Amino acid sequence: MKITVIAVGKLKGKYLKDGIAEYGKRLSRFCDLEIIEVEDEQVPEHLSEVQELQIKKKEAQRVLRKVKDGTLLVVLDLKGEMPDSEEFAAKLRSFFVSGNSHISFVIGGSLGLDPELIKKAHYRFSLSRLTFPHQVARLVLLEQVYRAFKIINGETYHR
Repeated sequence: MKITVIAVGKLKGKYLKDGIAEYGKRLSRFCDLEIIEVEDEQVPEHLSEVQELQIKKKEAQRVLRKVKDGTLLVVLDLKGEMPDSEEFAAKLRSFFVSGNSHISFVIGGSLGLDPELIKKAHYRFSLSRLTFPHQVARLVLLEQVYRAFKIINGETYHR
């Protein structure tokens, strides 16, 4: 099984890098994890709606160049499904059982994701109704993927 996280923007902050490294190490028991960062666009202070759409489109193009053929595409989207941990584990299990051995999770930049990229997704996933900085979302996503693998394997981490 392969999990790829494609994230817009560079990770900042040692605590985030350390946390992501820790979950990367834990996940190595269950899957091959790859984290790909794509460049984010500079966001002007006063942004028009047209500029926002242009920025999202450029970032989406960079993301899509990193998505491998045959991968199941999951986007993190505030309007996506918001499963609990057990439901998320069941969803991941269903992806693997249906023959998808490679899942790519996409985390947008500070403005979110381009609507066209969202349309291409096989699954829209929301971590919470709360809004997280996209860099924190990367850490939370990896923790939830790890938790899901523990649940799938009948291990006790999720208690």
